Amino acid sequence: MTRGKPDRSHFDRASVTGKVQDGPTQRMRRVAEDIRHRLSAVLARTDFRDPDLIGVHLTVAEVRMSPDLKHATIFVSRLGNIPTDPLLPALKRVSPFLRSAIGQGMRTKFVPDLHFQPDQALDEATRINRLLHTPEVVRDLTPMPDVDDT
Repeated sequence: MTRGKPDRSHFDRASVTGKVQDGPTQRMRRVAEDIRHRLSAVLARTDFRDPDLIGVHLTVAEVRMSPDLKHATIFVSRLGNIPTDPLLPALKRVSPFLRSAIGQGMRTKFVPDLHFQPDQALDEATRINRLLHTPEVVRDLTPMPDVDDT
């Protein structure tokens, strides 16, 4: 063991605070929400030089931050039920412009790298709704009539 600072590399967040971190911290949520608002404002203008993004209206559904706040995963969807997958390469191409646009006025040390993903929440909700309306589930959810044996 060397002199100076003690070796704290074996400590993790759970051993220091006494509890395991489940999910994003308050800081991660605050930064993610700030990025979502800023990115939504930039995407609403739709004035991109990329030909694949001209006239395309995108919605930022959610932003998830990495614990070190250096990476942001952005879940985007299009108005209507139009697939977003073909636009992901174009969004990756314009991500330097988007980073600079959202970085102005942010009060963080770094502007995170932007990683785009299609938002699957609506598809998942539709699948669950369809599943809940299947005859088997409807049968199990209907109340049974009371039977009096008196």
